[in-house]
Amino acid sequence: MDTIEALKFGTRGSELALWQTRHVMALLQAAQPTLRTSYEIFKTHGDRVLDTPLPLLGGKGVFTAELEAALRDRRIDCAVHSLKDLPTEPPPGLVIGALTPRENPADVLISRRGYTLATLPHRAMVGTSSYRRGAQLLHVRPDLKLVDIRGNVDTRVRKALAADSEYDAIVLAYAGLHRLGHEAVITQILELNVMLPAPGQGAIAVQTRDDAALVHLLAPIQHAETALAVTAERAFLAGLGGGCSLPVAAYARRDGAVLHLRGRVSAVDGTQQMDVEASASVEDEPAAAVFGRSLAQTALDQGLRALLERRP
Repeated sequence: MDTIEALKFGTRGSELALWQTRHVMALLQAAQPTLRTSYEIFKTHGDRVLDTPLPLLGGKGVFTAELEAALRDRRIDCAVHSLKDLPTEPPPGLVIGALTPRENPADVLISRRGYTLATLPHRAMVGTSSYRRGAQLLHVRPDLKLVDIRGNVDTRVRKALAADSEYDAIVLAYAGLHRLGHEAVITQILELNVMLPAPGQGAIAVQTRDDAALVHLLAPIQHAETALAVTAERAFLAGLGGGCSLPVAAYARRDGAVLHLRGRVSAVDGTQQMDVEASASVEDEPAAAVFGRSLAQTALDQGLRALLERRP
C-alpha cells in the first residue's frame, strides 16, 4: 500500500464548515504527527442560492456536489461534511472514510425574547428551512406560522436576535452552536420526544475516494459507536425511499451490545405523525444497516405508505 504523506481537504467557507475541517485535520495529525494537511474552500450551489427554501433547491446534495467533483478530479483528497447533508446513497467512486465522535444531536430553540416552545405566542413566527423540524413543531403547536430561514449558523443567529427580527424564534441544531461556542444564545434544548433529529445529525463525516490507502489513513479517527448509530439511522431513511423533502427523523443510541433505534415520519402539516422503535444486538455497520432498513419496513407495514404519499 502506498504511503501518503500529505492530504488536501475541501470545505465550504462557513465558520462551522471550517471548524469541522480543522477539527478533523487536528485529529488526524494527532494520530499521525508526520502527516501534512491543507485545505481549499469551495462555494457550493447551496451557499450561492439563499433566496430559495432548501427542499425546493434540491435538498441533500446542494452542499456537496462541488466538493464531490473535486474529489473525483483529485483536486482534493478528502471533504468534510455534516453527515446529515450527505445523501444516503454514496456517489460512485466515493465513500465515507471516517466519522468522528458525535455531538449532542438535539435541536434547539433560539428566541430574542426568551420564548420556549410552550410559551411562544399564538401564531408566533418560527424560522426553519427544514420540513422535518417544521412538521414536528406543527404537531405540537399547530398554530405556529413557519417562515423559511437560510444562511449559515452565524447568519441565522443574527437574524433571530436582531431587534427588528421577523422571527419570534428559530430552530437550529445544538451541535453547530456548541462547536462555535454559541451555547449562550440557546433558549431551549428540545426534548427528543418532541423534536427527533435528522438521521446523522451531530456527526461529522470525512468523504474520500474509494481508495484503500486513503481509507486506511483515515481509520484511526473512525468512531465505531457513532458509525453504528448513524448507519442505522440513515438506513431507516433509505428504507423509506426518503430524502430532504420528507419529514423523516431518526435517532439511535447504543447501550452495551444493544442498539436502540427510533424513527419518525410526520405529515408536512404536522397533523399526523408515526413513531416506530426497535432494539437489537448490533456488532458492525452492515448489521446496523440491516436493522435500520428492517425498522423502515416495519413502519411501511404499519400503514406509513399513505402518510408518505402526502409529501410536499
